[in-house]
Amino acid sequence: MDYYSSRINSLIEELSRLPGIGSKSAQRLAFHIVNMPEEKVKSLADTMMDARLHVCYCKECYTLTDDELCPICKDKARDHSTIMVVENTRDLAAYEKTGKYNGVYHVLHGAISPALGIGPNDIKLKELMKRLLSDVNEVIIATNSSLEGETTAMYISKLIKPSGIKVTRIASGVPVGGDLEYIDEITLTRALDGRVEL
Repeated sequence: MDYYSSRINSLIEELSRLPGIGSKSAQRLAFHIVNMPEEKVKSLADTMMDARLHVCYCKECYTLTDDELCPICKDKARDHSTIMVVENTRDLAAYEKTGKYNGVYHVLHGAISPALGIGPNDIKLKELMKRLLSDVNEVIIATNSSLEGETTAMYISKLIKPSGIKVTRIASGVPVGGDLEYIDEITLTRALDGRVEL
């Protein structure tokens, strides 16, 4: 039996499709949206559409941006000879919050997972290898400490080692199975400072 009208049910259903939003959170959000002033709802909808239409991948590091190059890749003060490889844009943001890393990034948009049918060609590995043709001294692999993250780290290490570029892995301190986006800045800084060569 439906408790709400079809429009409210549709809104709840759409919101519950978002990651991390269960049915109760979707209901709360739906009621909040319905009770918002009309201009605020329109502004929210317009902002979502604008982001969807104009956000794209940075042509260098493949993070999300609304310009050809993201602010980090544009920054001449950053060390462009050091590239930190992360699984997603949220991991990049987590490291940026520490304020302790001055290099640039490469976002893979996933990790190798044979169980899920995700192979090396399904993530941004070819793009990383193209970047290594420029003046790169070190690649820091900062994938998650999960089976997929470790598999990806080892695969990248084997690809890069023959080139003579230094390959390091973030140190322990990041719990096994933990996602970087949920880890505090102190733990991330210790993991970065204690990285080891692969």
